[in-house]
Formats: sequence, structure tokens, C-alpha cells
Amino acid sequence: MKKYIAIVGSNSKKSTNRQLLEYMQHRYVNDVEIEIVEVAGLPIFQKTRDMAIPEQSKAMATKIDGADGVVIATPEYDHSIPAILSSALAWLSYGIHPLLDKPVLITGASFGSLGASRAQAQLRQILDSPEIKARVMPSSEFLLSHSLQAFNTDGLLIDAEQTKWLDSLVKDFAEFIDISAQLNHTHQEDDTRMADFSWDEGTTDKEVSK
Repeated sequence: MKKYIAIVGSNSKKSTNRQLLEYMQHRYVNDVEIEIVEVAGLPIFQKTRDMAIPEQSKAMATKIDGADGVVIATPEYDHSIPAILSSALAWLSYGIHPLLDKPVLITGASFGSLGASRAQAQLRQILDSPEIKARVMPSSEFLLSHSLQAFNTDGLLIDAEQTKWLDSLVKDFAEFIDISAQLNHTHQEDDTRMADFSWDEGTTDKEVSK
């Protein structure tokens, strides 16, 4: 059975994105193990002289390293992802790189009618950045609009079409993970380049020494 780390991209105590991940956790319990992790409590990202990383970020990185894939659920604020999620991803690319070549499925819930579509597009760009280089499943957004009305009192999705859509994406993600496992020819080189990267100089230590 595969294992996924599901990241709640909000620090709201009543986040519908957390509710979405909890729904996935229970719906697919016989197919995949999903562990939900929180970004709430993380400090806003700030470079430090000794490149100190919060223990919460280190723990998250360890979980991601041991997982087959990652699911991220993001809300949308002002056409973008929340600052807390941006900070979480920055910490996960600051001297540590657990998302390198890690398969990622993007999901999102919003109160409005667009289902966090712009935030998901921004998140895809961030995950594709040179400091992160995750493998985001293409054409795979799950856009849950009007999320306050999307679940019944038992925490289940009300719309059967949305449920069917999510079921298909989860099945595709499992296959995407298997395919991604065969695409690791550049993984070691990318890992080495990331390890040599200098945030202060904006280049690698090896390039600085030339």
C-alpha cells in the first residue's frame, strides 16, 4: 500500500482544505495510507546565518522523504496561496530538499466559484522552481468551489460528480507515482547541485570556487 503525506495549506482551525484531505483520508483508506500534516505553527520564512530550520519543517521533511507521494490542498487568497504555505515550501527548500522528484497532487477548496484555480496555478509554478523541483501531476487540479456548502454533516462530498472526479484523480496519481519512479536518471545530479547551492551568493559553492 502506498503512503501519501497530505499538507493542509492553511492555518485556519476550520479549513475546508483540511476537511477535503480528511475526506480523502477516509474515502481511500483501503487503497492508500494518507497522513495529514499541518503548516500551522511554522514561523514565516527568514534566512538565518547558520541556515537554522524549524524542527517542524525537519519533521515534515522526514515524513515526505518516507512517502510515495504528496498531496497539497491550498485555499486561495487574493489570487494566490496563503503566506503560511509559501513559507512552508521555502523552509522545505532551505538546505533540505525532500520534494525533489517527489510526485505531488494539487488540490484546493475555496469559498468562491473558482475553486482556488489561480492559487493552484501559482503553487504549480513554485513546486517547479529550481530549489524544489517536485514532480507535479499534469492536468490534475481538483477545484472544489463553494466549499462551505460542499460537505454534508458526516463530512462527505455532496456532489456525486465531484466525488467521481476525485476518485479518477486519485487513481491516476497512483499510476503517476509508478511512472515517476522510472524517471530518476538526473535525480542524483539534481540532488548534488541543490546541496551545493548557496543562497547568499545565488550560485553553487563549486561555481564560487572557480
